[in-house]
Amino acid sequence: MEFPPPKGGDLDQDEAYFHLVDDGDRSKIRFHDYPSIYRRPGLYEQLFYDRLKCQSPSKVAGVLSQAVTKVNERPSELRVLDLGAGNGMAAEALASVGVSRLVGADIIPEARAAAFRDRPSIYDHYYVTDLSDLDGPVRDELLAWSFNCLVCVAALGFGDIPPLAVGAALGLIERNGWIAFNIKESFLDASDDSGFSVFVRELIFSEDLDLFHLERYRHRLSIDGRPLSYFAIVGKKSGDELPPSVRSMLDAPG
Repeated sequence: MEFPPPKGGDLDQDEAYFHLVDDGDRSKIRFHDYPSIYRRPGLYEQLFYDRLKCQSPSKVAGVLSQAVTKVNERPSELRVLDLGAGNGMAAEALASVGVSRLVGADIIPEARAAAFRDRPSIYDHYYVTDLSDLDGPVRDELLAWSFNCLVCVAALGFGDIPPLAVGAALGLIERNGWIAFNIKESFLDASDDSGFSVFVRELIFSEDLDLFHLERYRHRLSIDGRPLSYFAIVGKKSGDELPPSVRSMLDAPG
């Protein structure tokens, strides 16, 4: 694995890439080209965890466990929908703090294949589906799991999961269910008026979401060694449905 030399301007996270040398063949792979990365056993871990020191799965799992325990609930009672599940790194961290019911969801078939290849005993089930366009039978099946927790680690922003899919996932979580995720710090900046940033701020600061934990931390390093800061967020749905402000955004034309 070879990182490109630093240039005058920094690449955005969704533009970053590396070169992979495999049996003499040298190929360029973008960090967000997940299918190519997942198809190679161990490459995701080597890139993001060994080289770039990502700590988000353990961070989000840890603050969720702390919040749950603080109100005299148990991580073992959580029925988690892992949104943007990838190859199961977040689920593995959740299992380490006592979560026993884990269901993955991702839009990439290679992610599911990698999860069952690398962590075959982590998930109770894994859906390859677009949550923003659920058909009736799949939605009914997801609702039958009676999820009381939604987790999304290192998968929000950069166009990976659209707000509509996040909203649909929130709608699958029971009243008073837990929500735990992380987000790049710039998405909480009021100067960012992009649709996703506005959606996240409306969700976090809605009166219909009880905020339990908000912490800035180092997500991972950039390819030139700079720390990338994210927020870890834990809250609870205080209603049966989505917060009205979030629902109105999702229902808006366009």
